[in-house]
Amino acid sequence: MKIYDISQEVFGSAVFPGDPAPEKKTLAAMTDGSPYNLTAFSMCAHNGTHIDAPCHFIKDGMTVDKIPLYRVVGRCAVASFEGRVTADGMAALLSRVRAVSPDAAKRILVKGKAELSLEAAKLLAEAGIYLYGNESQTVGPEDAPMAVHRVLLGEEVILLEGIRLSEVPNGLYTLVAAPLSLAGADGAPCRAILIGD
Repeated sequence: MKIYDISQEVFGSAVFPGDPAPEKKTLAAMTDGSPYNLTAFSMCAHNGTHIDAPCHFIKDGMTVDKIPLYRVVGRCAVASFEGRVTADGMAALLSRVRAVSPDAAKRILVKGKAELSLEAAKLLAEAGIYLYGNESQTVGPEDAPMAVHRVLLGEEVILLEGIRLSEVPNGLYTLVAAPLSLAGADGAPCRAILIGD
């Protein structure tokens, strides 16, 4: 069994332009004579590797603490794309994955510097997938991500953003990407891993 950590380290993680970066504060340190070490931190819910809940862009949408765990834990497919991910490219991927594992076709992780097109987002939403993940800090164009988010989150497709897949071969895996249970929040950090057979 091979386990891949596909998460970013939090304090050095990528930050979407305009979002506050994670900050760490040492409250107690053994090097300063304390009998223990104690750390506090603050961060945006969308720093580094994180989950977007539907309420991130959908009024009255599901909050992150209400996401059913089967959507973020289960079989998935990792596939490489570069540039714009088209509806045709995504349809071909879904067809290939469904032929081998219908469950894995419910959770799609895109490897590479890829941007999900609005047409591909609509295809994924209509296909009823549970989760879509990518390496960028946002789904869709960074300068205009709202439309793609609304299409996917409007159909309760959970988004896993900011993953790291450079060391992961394309293929099928078991994904574990449970977000922190933050009541009422629109997103949360997670420690995402892939388990290979």
